[in-house]
Amino acid sequence: MNQMAALVDPMVPAPFRIERVKKELSDTFTLDLVPAERKRSISFLPGQFNMLYVFGVGEIPISISGDPGVGDKIVHTTRAVGNVTNAMWKMGVGQTIGVRGPFGTAWPVEEAEGSDVVIVTGGIGLAPLRPAIYQILANRQAYGNVCIMYGARTPEDILFRKELEKWRGQFDMQVDVTVDHATGRWGGKVGVVTKLIGRGGFDPHHTVAFVCGPEVMMRYAVDTLVERGVSEKDIHVSLERNMKCGIGFCGHCQLGGDFVCKDGPVFPFDAVADRFVIQEL
Repeated sequence: MNQMAALVDPMVPAPFRIERVKKELSDTFTLDLVPAERKRSISFLPGQFNMLYVFGVGEIPISISGDPGVGDKIVHTTRAVGNVTNAMWKMGVGQTIGVRGPFGTAWPVEEAEGSDVVIVTGGIGLAPLRPAIYQILANRQAYGNVCIMYGARTPEDILFRKELEKWRGQFDMQVDVTVDHATGRWGGKVGVVTKLIGRGGFDPHHTVAFVCGPEVMMRYAVDTLVERGVSEKDIHVSLERNMKCGIGFCGHCQLGGDFVCKDGPVFPFDAVADRFVIQEL
């Protein structure tokens, strides 16, 4: 476990101050957090999460969505869908949030060096993958072809749109975006994100794939990648479900013999294939 600070008790949240609030979509926002008590180095691995605590309301796990190369703040992107996130939605610059972590396993970014990398994601699933993209771009020469395939419900629901456009314009990676339903003046691709996999310019026998998004999307994405020839052991999925404590103590996230918060949330697909077919993990 890669702790951002040596805490005496990992169950005790450290106070962080909100430095910036950015509205991403109609129901999605990003918080930039900095330590409230003293300056300290912040480190995490792409794919890890923190437990964020709104005092007097509650605590939830949220993946880190910022750049792992930036050590003075942590960034979280989430949707306002419950009591805690709705409370966060109403908070402003200067207010305090409790932070525990980081916890969990990471995307195997370094292990993927020398291979093509395929990132398949949908909706807010792009947020947990953004740190991996940052790290890959910071060491771009270490990888083969890099393909990002992103799906959203409508053009208005495209997360991190300016960054997707920037990455596509760098000419050293393939970035494809599709929407389920075209609205307005959308002239891009329409259809499910798995359709993009068949068009991807990658060598399936030398590819590492990262998949994150709604469960149904992930199931079809994995099936399509396997059909293309990508090995199950080289496909990695994020199973952020039912996490409550972050350290495997409460048992809420137990999945067979694994605790998602401790043994995941990122798993090689072959390690969870037997449980992955069960709906609503």
